[in-house]
Order: sequence, then C-alpha cells, then structure tokens
Amino acid sequence: MALRSSTDVAFGRDFRMLLNGELVAGEGTFAVLDPATEEVIAQTPDCSREQLDAAVDAAARAFVAWRDVPLTDRRAALVGLADRIDRHTDALTALLTRELGRPLAGARLEVASCVQWCRAFAAMMLPSQVRQDAAGRRWETTRVPLGVVAAIAPWNYPLSLAVWKVAPALVAGNTVVLKPSLYTPLTTLKLGEIAADLLPPGVLNVLSGRDGLGRWLAGHAKVAKIAFTGSTATGRRVMQGAAATLKRLTLELGGNDAAIVLPDVDVPKVARKLFTGAFFNSGQICIAAKRIYVHDSIYAAFAAAFVALAREARLGRGDEPGVTLGPVQNRAQFESVKQLIDDTRAAGHRFLHGGEVSTGRGYFIPPTIVDNPPDDARVVVEEPFGPVVPLLRFTDIDDVVRRANASEYGLGASVWSADVQQARAIARRLEAGTVWINNILLLDPLGPFGGHKQSGLGVENAIEGLLEYTAVQTVVA
Repeated sequence: MALRSSTDVAFGRDFRMLLNGELVAGEGTFAVLDPATEEVIAQTPDCSREQLDAAVDAAARAFVAWRDVPLTDRRAALVGLADRIDRHTDALTALLTRELGRPLAGARLEVASCVQWCRAFAAMMLPSQVRQDAAGRRWETTRVPLGVVAAIAPWNYPLSLAVWKVAPALVAGNTVVLKPSLYTPLTTLKLGEIAADLLPPGVLNVLSGRDGLGRWLAGHAKVAKIAFTGSTATGRRVMQGAAATLKRLTLELGGNDAAIVLPDVDVPKVARKLFTGAFFNSGQICIAAKRIYVHDSIYAAFAAAFVALAREARLGRGDEPGVTLGPVQNRAQFESVKQLIDDTRAAGHRFLHGGEVSTGRGYFIPPTIVDNPPDDARVVVEEPFGPVVPLLRFTDIDDVVRRANASEYGLGASVWSADVQQARAIARRLEAGTVWINNILLLDPLGPFGGHKQSGLGVENAIEGLLEYTAVQTVVA
C-alpha cells in the first residue's frame, strides 16, 4: 500500500500498526478506554503471532543495511523524527491526554521531551579507540550495533519512554520492534505513522496487542536485546523470556523512592515541590516520592502545608480547564490502589487527607496522605503507583538513612536541606540510582538514569544509555 506522508497524519479514530514500512490493521482489535469516562475511544489493532514474526523478520532484514548507514545519516534521521513530532505536538498532546488522563499541560511536556531526547541522541557520537602495541600491531576498539531491539513501553509515559528506547537504538545502528502498553497504544501508533516514510522499511516497526504480544516479543529468537520499562514483577518475567538466547537487557523497573526533609528547610516551598513530586501524573511515576520522611520538629507544619495543597488540587478530566490531577489510568491499577487504601484503613492508620475513592465514572482517586504509619505498613513497604503517600517522622540522620535504604527498590531518592553540603553527604549514603537535592523528578537526556537493587538493570539516557545498544568489538591487525 502507498504510505501516507507525515504531513497529513490523521488523528481521528483510525489506528494502524507500522510493519515493514506499511501501515496495516491487526488480525483483530481491542478497545482502548478513556480513564476519565470509561468510554471506548478507539478500536486498536491486535497483532497476531504471524504479524509479530513478520515484523521481527523485517527488522532483521533491514538491520543488514541499516547498521552500515553512516552514523551522520542515522543521526539526521533522528533529527527528522524530532521535527515531525514537534510539528504534531498539539494533536499528540490531545490524544495523550485522552488515552492517559493526564492534564494537557503535563501531556504537552511529555511530547516536548520526545523532541528533546531525539535531538540529544542525534548529537551523540559512538566512541572508538586505536592503539599500537610494542610489536607494531594495531588494536582498534569500536562499538557495533546488536541487531533487532524489542522496545516495550509502559502505560504511564507511553510516548516518551518509547522514544527513550527508539532514539538510542536507531542511532547505534539497530532496528526496532516497538510495543506500547495495551492500555495506552494510541500515541505510540501515531508515532509509527509519523515516522513511516522517514526510515527505510523494517527499521522501525510499531505493533499493538494484548499481553501475549509482549511475551512473544521477549522470547523471540531473532531479538538481540530487550529494552523494557514496567514493574519489577514483569521485569523478572522478561528476564526469563530472554534467558534462552541470552538477550541483552535494559530494565527500568519499580521504585519506592524516599524523600528526606531536614529541619532547616523552607517548609511551604518544600511542601509544594514534594506535593508535585508525589502526585504529578496522579502518582503514576516510578520516581515519584513514595515515602516522605520529615524531621519531627517540623512534621506538624509540613503536614499542614502538604494537606492544604491536597485540598487545593482539582481532580477531573485532563482536558478540563483548571484540572491539576487526572484519573488513575486503568481499572486494574485503580483496583490495586483502592485495595491499598482499604487495607490502610483496616490497619487503623490515620488519613490526613483522602482515603475515599470515587464510586462514579472514571478511575478517580483524590490525593491520599497517610499520617506516620509504621515502617512495616503496606503503604510504606509497597510501591502504590497511584495518588497515595505516607508522611513519616524521624529524629536521627543515621536512622532515617537506614529506613530509607530498607527497601528492595533503589531507583530514586531526594534530600531537602538548606545545608547543601550536609544533603550531599546524606545523598551519597542512599542506595538509589538518582538522588536529587532540593528538587525532584528532574531528568535530562544527558543524565544517566538507572536503578539499584530490584529497580532494574542497565542505564538509560546519556552516552551510557547509548552504549547499552552496542557491543564492544576489537579488531587486531
């Protein structure tokens, strides 16, 4: 079929997969819901096993030529993709808000970050090293691409976390089969449509489908690497699927990020920053503040300021004026967060705000703040991945560092203090891949991002992230 030009991409109810350079239907469809209304907003292609095999085969064939395309040309293609995303910002923003529920301003930030990440990776160079030994032999060490990359994106940041994988994979000379979440496939499918005539057939394939698609892709014999963002439990299954052929892995998994607030802070200012850090995207962020440890001497003042912000927050549809918090994205996550709230109430823990879940249409949960539960409470130990956060008292630095590190996760953390030197000393003791001081949720394409412990394997972003999509090759002559 003739490819549609990127200049006339339609953003209606018609969605197609990108397979070997063509926009195609699935062998079936599945419904995508608006989480704010629970209404069906699209019927999305459901990829069959045969279509998946065809996409991987196409990517494997395309790799033979794409790996030899000069790096300057691969970088130029990525700049072209950035330009096309930029031109479609308004339509992508509106569609992202509809399928995800996030308010429009936050959705626009995600689209803008895709442009930023593409351009940043397009500016990177792959390192090489040449030396001569005592016998006069020349040792040349370079980075070479791996082959077909399976990129599996999550539902909470479906577009940007797809680009985090696609951009470095393509620049490094790999080909890609991209699978979005079944809950939020729409903007990712449009990304494939936008890129359809930009890249050679098979270099980028975008497939939507139900849960079985991810398992097929992770276990496919012709896939050389899996780049996955999602829960730790699913990450373990991805590792199992990769084991048979020893696929390379980048896994960005769960987090239960601790924030430590020292007694010398500006309480209203820090409370506002941490409220955003805990509840932006309705708490559905792997690096959200999920355990907030506040020094006992300012606990009451901080809690009062934090609760006041929760009362000011406006919950509703993301496209409504003035809305600051949207719904939880899907029914399964809504029920999971609701159960955690119910268990917290049954355990006798006190709510400072929230604790009641909407019974109307849409997956709405107000910002819920729990008052100093014990360290073994579910709301402290588990990652809620929703708009629930406990405030926890502390008096001793050594003790709060121990408590912050007492988790199977180690993705992010933050330290808040007027004494930046002291904050840095505490940060170095925290078992986390990223520690922010007097800030939170800051990410940059030039800043390496990865988790410790069960928060993942490998690194995304920066030159370290680019190298994850390569293998070392040394030629000796």
